Amino acid sequence: MNDFEAYIRQGEPSQKEKAQIWQTAIGLQDVDRLKPSEYLLKTAKENIENKITIGEVQQRIDSYYKQQSNRRDIETKRTEEADKVSVRITEILSNNTFLFSPLEYIEIHRRLFTGIYKFAGKIRDYNITKNEWVLNGKSVLYSDYMLLRQTLDYDFAQEKQVDYGQVDLLQSIQHIAKFISELWQIHVFGEGNTRTTAVFAIKYLRSFGFEIDNTLFAEHSWYFRNALVRANYNDLKNNIKATTEYLMRFFGNLLLGENNILKNREMLVDWQNDSEFQSATTKENEVSKSNICTLEEHFVLEFLKNNPKATQKEIAVHIRKSERTVKTITAGLQTKRLLERKNGKRNGFWEIINLYRSH
Repeated sequence: MNDFEAYIRQGEPSQKEKAQIWQTAIGLQDVDRLKPSEYLLKTAKENIENKITIGEVQQRIDSYYKQQSNRRDIETKRTEEADKVSVRITEILSNNTFLFSPLEYIEIHRRLFTGIYKFAGKIRDYNITKNEWVLNGKSVLYSDYMLLRQTLDYDFAQEKQVDYGQVDLLQSIQHIAKFISELWQIHVFGEGNTRTTAVFAIKYLRSFGFEIDNTLFAEHSWYFRNALVRANYNDLKNNIKATTEYLMRFFGNLLLGENNILKNREMLVDWQNDSEFQSATTKENEVSKSNICTLEEHFVLEFLKNNPKATQKEIAVHIRKSERTVKTITAGLQTKRLLERKNGKRNGFWEIINLYRSH
């Protein structure tokens, strides 16, 4: 990941954004213990520097592996998969379009794995088990292949009914994490489920207005996968229960800027020193914005923090709501004493009260 740090810290905004997406795309290969080639890293840098387009990156990688066609050993195939899927993730995450539907989820899998898996974009027609390191070789109980499409449609239909404007921020994140966890547990495809779910999750979270901390998926994708496993594994005989605790540590860092320590070994089912979740935030920050804000209120406050002179019309454009909705939100925030209007209507500005703490 150090290959892109210079662009993220010192590069122009467009270079920083591209470098972050490349970091995420390459980091996600770690969920299946895949590593990219040096050739991909070199080519990615040229894309970040705007010397070549993402389409030209794809052409170069395809050409590179055609030349390697007489070396079809297992390691070469694994590197080829890492390279090609990294490019495709970068392309998908660089595109701001998104449709919340099972078809979008399936299409992401197809785009990621065409030419790599024969079943790219196809729902599996057999049952599976997978030996998980975090479960000492045991497997999560995945959905029966005969019920996959019905289960997928049901989960999406249930999620669509949730009104995130009526619950606070922490509850919203908990619910989104639960939905992502259950989506992964279906394991719609024979392979590539975690990378597909991660890409879909990033796109879904962006649709709410969250600014994703790409370094989390870049540096902790293996933790993300193991957290999904623990969220869907029960062994009541040995007092092991499915828990979203680890997934919420990840999402807390991802979306709220928390500093939860993410250690894979703590998720092992026989880990002896497993302790109650500890956040690195101080006692001072225990009164969290997530307990007193809705999702919509959170985005308004985050916007006003950097744009205190914004009009309600500008706020509405930013959060993609009507001005009437914005008036309701700002009035509610003032009632909760999280926001004040200073200096009147014409020359005024918004002031966020100290009780609202940014993570």
